[in-house]
Amino acid sequence: MSQALNELTARELVDAYRDRALSPVEVTQAVLAHVERWEPHLQATYLLRPESALEQARASETRWRNGSPLGPLDGVPTTIKENIATRGDPLPAGTAAVELRPAPADAPPSARLKESGAVIVSKTTMPDYGMLSSGLSSFHTLARNPWDLSKTPGGSSAGAGAAAAAGYGPLHVGTDIGGSLRLPAGWCGIFTLKPSLGRIPIDPPYMGRSAGPMTRTVGDAALMMEVLALPDARDSMSLPAQDIAWSSSEVAVDYLKGLRIGLLLDAGCGLAVEPEIKAAIENAARLFEQAGAIVEPMQPFMSQAMLDGMDHLWRMRSLVDMKTLPPERRAKVLPYILQWAESAAGFSGEHVFRALSQFHATRVATVDACAKYDYVISPVSPNMPAPADHASPTNDPLRPLEHIGFTVPYNMSEQPASSINCGYSATGLPIGLQIAGQRFDDLGVLKVSRAFELIREPQRAWPQPPKN
Repeated sequence: MSQALNELTARELVDAYRDRALSPVEVTQAVLAHVERWEPHLQATYLLRPESALEQARASETRWRNGSPLGPLDGVPTTIKENIATRGDPLPAGTAAVELRPAPADAPPSARLKESGAVIVSKTTMPDYGMLSSGLSSFHTLARNPWDLSKTPGGSSAGAGAAAAAGYGPLHVGTDIGGSLRLPAGWCGIFTLKPSLGRIPIDPPYMGRSAGPMTRTVGDAALMMEVLALPDARDSMSLPAQDIAWSSSEVAVDYLKGLRIGLLLDAGCGLAVEPEIKAAIENAARLFEQAGAIVEPMQPFMSQAMLDGMDHLWRMRSLVDMKTLPPERRAKVLPYILQWAESAAGFSGEHVFRALSQFHATRVATVDACAKYDYVISPVSPNMPAPADHASPTNDPLRPLEHIGFTVPYNMSEQPASSINCGYSATGLPIGLQIAGQRFDDLGVLKVSRAFELIREPQRAWPQPPKN
């Protein structure tokens, strides 16, 4: 094949394995060599173990030779976000404050990937406690954006976003509680799906928390959903097992005809949308209209009170967590996170209750605003990626979430939402389009995303590692 092996999609790899045109071993070797060239610049990996990856690849090669692959991802190079447990590996949660202990079992996403025969090349980095939209961490080396090494890849699935854009194999899995899949996907120019809450089982479950695929193509994300969406009783919020034809996400452009699509250009809170981003989203809306969709402007449904309420409850949750740490460990937490959490020390019980109530208010407002549309499109974020060493776009621990007004509503409403690249800034950085659907319509979001993938303007070449 003329295309570099690390650039091939998961679907292309599986077809090549089946035809014996490629071996999982040579593909894994190619991915590892590519990672070696990029990693001094990106710092996206944690527990990168080439020998383990090659051992898994050799086992997969034997299965393909015998005509007995374990599943649809057998032999495909994959990474897993650091906070998704893999048996025997520690879970630092991005912070030097955590005592490192081996995980006793694979979390559901890890278990499903291994059961399907995926080759786990590495885990990927994240910021302290997953509470930053950057790769800044007191435990991991600073992760960077492959499109511009001076910029953040986003977070908290920081390493996963960077790895996908840089071509560390085709498949990556991250997590999202307020935008942690979609923000790095948008800033790194890749595709992701934050599924309906419970569609992909996860352990431990938490309000609004989802795992999801991070890939370069919609098709590869759909292929991952075949595996990740399988049931697991450990998630008390998981949806009932459902036989969803994920492969039917491969649609023609005419799928968009007649769909009612809401266009949201103002989150109603947080940072104002930068002009380049607004122009790219408006252009995407025109493409939807040209394909036959009915696009209608929407009024904002979030408020600053909603965003601040969620922020304040998360501050208190983190403060409670910090209080369990002995002083010497607490001192290792990233100062930004520590200042953010400790700002909750003076909150009254009434204040915390009112903050908690904003989660439900956000849910109700989001569901109500989306009810008359099949799908809603918007920016993923109002801003282009911040400098790599900034904790957040504002870099202010008392204004930490000003950039998640478009993403966090769908965590609270449990609705699926994707991020897909829809253009580039004047400096060549990707711009993410968010596509949100009704609760449980994960397949529909994938279909609309695939249709947009077909009608969007030609994409630029993926970034390559510096030569020096």
